[in-house]
Amino acid sequence: MDAERARLTWACRRGMLELDLLLEGFMERGYDALPEAQRPAFERLLETGDQQLLGLLLGHEEPDEKEFIPVIAAIRAST
Repeated sequence: MDAERARLTWACRRGMLELDLLLEGFMERGYDALPEAQRPAFERLLETGDQQLLGLLLGHEEPDEKEFIPVIAAIRAST
């Protein structure tokens, strides 16, 4: 595992079970398929607060940044 991937995997550990399952599962099963152009959006998505991030991933909220939409779809598809 390279340093960048290790850093992202660490950032996916949120302390909220639902987020941990979604994000760590994505790192295991979906991140490698994420297009290179969408990876910066994934990193910015990880900067979102836990409650808002959970709302986005579960579809309860719409993202303000449209570049998050395909990343969120990829995370959902990896579960």
